[in-house]
Amino acid sequence: MEKEKVILDEAAIRRALTRIAHEILERNKGIDHCILVGIKTRGAYLAQRLAERIHHIEGKTMPIGELDITLYRDDLTEKHEHPQVKETDVPDITGKKVILVDDVLYTGRTVRAAMDALIDRGRPQMIQLAVLVDRGHRELPIRPDYVGKNVPTSRTELVSVCLSEVDQGEDRVSIINR
Repeated sequence: MEKEKVILDEAAIRRALTRIAHEILERNKGIDHCILVGIKTRGAYLAQRLAERIHHIEGKTMPIGELDITLYRDDLTEKHEHPQVKETDVPDITGKKVILVDDVLYTGRTVRAAMDALIDRGRPQMIQLAVLVDRGHRELPIRPDYVGKNVPTSRTELVSVCLSEVDQGEDRVSIINR
C-alpha cells in the first residue's frame, strides 16, 4: 500500500517560485543575457511560471526555451524500447546565462543529460540550475543554484510533482512511500 504525504501545496509552490525568481534576479543583476530553459515536461511549465514572476517583478520579458533530453539519457535503453522524442525549442544560448529549470533533482543524471543537450546547441556563458525540489542522493557532482525546497528522502520514496498545466487537479508536491 502506498502512503502519500503532501509537502508543498499550491501556495507553497507559488511562494517557492517567487523566491527563486527574486534569487535569479539578484544573482544575475537583472535578466540581461539570461534565458530560462525548462526540461520537459514539468520543468518547462515551471520555467514559464518563473518567467511570469520575473516579468511581474522586473517588468521585462525573459526568453524561455523547452528542452527534450530523451536521446541524451544514459538510461534510455532501460526506460523505453521506443522512446518518444518531444520537440525542443531553445533560443540561441551562445554567450548567454542559461538557467536550467527542472521539478526534482535526484541523482543528477537528468541535469547531466540536459547540459549535454544544451552544449550541442551552443556555448553558453554559464549554466545555472533551478529546481523546485532537491531530494538528495546525487550520483554525479551536480548541485542546484536555486532550490524551492530541500527534502531529505530515502531511496524507497518517490517525490511526485503535480502541476495544473499537465496533471489532473491542483498543484502539489508529495512524497509517496512505496
